[in-house]
Amino acid sequence: MSVQTKKIQIQTKCENDIIDLSGKTSAFVQESNLKNGIVTVFVTGSTGAITTIEYEPGLKKDFPDMLKRIAPDDIWYEHENTWHDGNGRSHVKASLIGPSITIPFLNKKLLLGQWQHIVLVECDIHKRTRTVIIQIVGN
Repeated sequence: MSVQTKKIQIQTKCENDIIDLSGKTSAFVQESNLKNGIVTVFVTGSTGAITTIEYEPGLKKDFPDMLKRIAPDDIWYEHENTWHDGNGRSHVKASLIGPSITIPFLNKKLLLGQWQHIVLVECDIHKRTRTVIIQIVGN
C-alpha cells in the first residue's frame, strides 16, 4: 500500500463559485505509480466544500439557489456574535456539503458516473485562495 499527496491552490471568485476539479484529480491519479485504490479530495478551511455534481449550467445555478433556501442571507446567524464577519451562512453551507469526498479508481481511472464531476464549492462571501489536498491510497 502506498500513499501519495498533492496540494493545489485554487483561486475562487466569490460565494457560489463552483470549480471543476475532475481533470486535476484524474491527472494526479494518472501521474501516480498507483493502479488501483482510492483518492480523497479535501479542501482546508471551514467555508469551502467538496462534492460531486453534474457540472452543467443549469445545476451550476440550481445548486447555489438550493443552498440559499437552506441557509438564506437575510437571517441572523449567531456566528456574528463571535467574529462579526457576515459569513455565518457560509459556515452552515460548507458544513452541510462537507470538506471532502473519496472516489475509488481502477486501472488508473476514476470510477465516477458518466456526468459526475468533482467540484469545489466556494461558500464564503469573499473570494479565497483555497488549498485543496488530493491524496491517493492504493497499489
